[in-house]
Amino acid sequence: DQFERAEKGDVTVMIGPRSALFTPFPKLGLIVIDEEHESAYKSELSPRYHARETAEELARMNGASVVLGSATPSLEAYTRAKTGQYRLYRLAERAKKDSHMAKVSVVDLREELKRGNKSIFSVQLREAMEERLKNHEQIILFLNRRGYSTFVSCRSCGEAIRCPHCDVTLTLHRNQHLKCHYCGYEIPVPPRCPSCGSPYIAGFGTGTQKIETMVKQVFPEARVLRMDRDTTSQKGGHEEILSAFAEGGADILVGTQMIVKGHDFPNVTLVGVLAADMSLYTDDYRSGERTFQLLTQAAGRAGRGMREGEVVIQTYSPEHYAIKAAAAQDYKAFYEQEIRYRELLGYPPAEELMAVLAAGEDERLLETGCKYLKEYVLRIKGKAPLEVIGPASPGVDKIKDIYRRVIYIKAPEYRTLIRVKDLMEQYIEINSGFAKLRIQFDFNPMNL
Repeated sequence: DQFERAEKGDVTVMIGPRSALFTPFPKLGLIVIDEEHESAYKSELSPRYHARETAEELARMNGASVVLGSATPSLEAYTRAKTGQYRLYRLAERAKKDSHMAKVSVVDLREELKRGNKSIFSVQLREAMEERLKNHEQIILFLNRRGYSTFVSCRSCGEAIRCPHCDVTLTLHRNQHLKCHYCGYEIPVPPRCPSCGSPYIAGFGTGTQKIETMVKQVFPEARVLRMDRDTTSQKGGHEEILSAFAEGGADILVGTQMIVKGHDFPNVTLVGVLAADMSLYTDDYRSGERTFQLLTQAAGRAGRGMREGEVVIQTYSPEHYAIKAAAAQDYKAFYEQEIRYRELLGYPPAEELMAVLAAGEDERLLETGCKYLKEYVLRIKGKAPLEVIGPASPGVDKIKDIYRRVIYIKAPEYRTLIRVKDLMEQYIEINSGFAKLRIQFDFNPMNL
């Protein structure tokens, strides 16, 4: 309906997610991509297009302009700005007059443990929360993991309770149910270990539900809201929680990354990042970049009104360059360090990367198919400067009873990967053994 209205000229501005790019305006003049660094701009379905590159091509075809906005630009966009492909405009002041960047402190959780503090709240964060509650100011607590405990494990045999359909552990929720966050499989917590029959099973790790419970125990007088995928799954869930917090209906908002992106709460003067390492040590070459972006975005939520803001980052890795740069709000320092690693290891934007994603119900057939694909690439590459990695697991081996593998191919030039992709498609088409496998090609993937 909206596309038809735009085509007829009834509307001249379309606001939406990446699919809004394809609005059939008769005369397209401007495309604005806000928070251009977000991984959601890369399609997870085939064709795996990126909104940034798609916007550039649409603008070229229509003689339009593209504006990318971000406080923490992606390395790809900033590199293009540095090399003259984009024009760079710096906004050195906050949009709100008289508001200042928050004061950021980094707390070493190793030192807290040495002092005997085993709580999720450091002494500094707890004291800051007490002060804010006394002054009737609001607090945001950020933990990038939902649920009550990360997983449930047997203390006798050590086995964790896993999803039978996906290669992941089940997450414990406060209703004493175990849930798979990939396929939705859910069971009550068993009274005994399914592997050895021991009654000694317990939850390990911490999620947003558990933080909510702990906050209520430590600060019983505080009004607490939680915002994660579980509390926002119903229609209007986001708006209901955000409106309640904005109108002063709660003192503390606990949540995952969705609470630290773009929100403007003038009465929030304290942001606590409970475990900055959670995104730092994932198996992804972008983990440092994502951590820097999340922490910087989180820091931007404090002190947006007239009152001064404070941010407390709790971490076991205070010396990590991504955390140090985020605490200093220094994008340039982060970029210079991160781009050196990308150049050293040959990852985008220093080099081009193609992921060949293969999936199938038969694990043995999948392994054999990937082996032949890799051998074929090594055979056709000739003297081309290609590096082939894998086959490997793409983070999770199995989702919904479908096994998954990935082969990564790196090259200095994009056109080299295009040539390899075209030849691989021909090879797959003429070999019937690949008929039972689903194979996709993803250039410069956002999620490995």
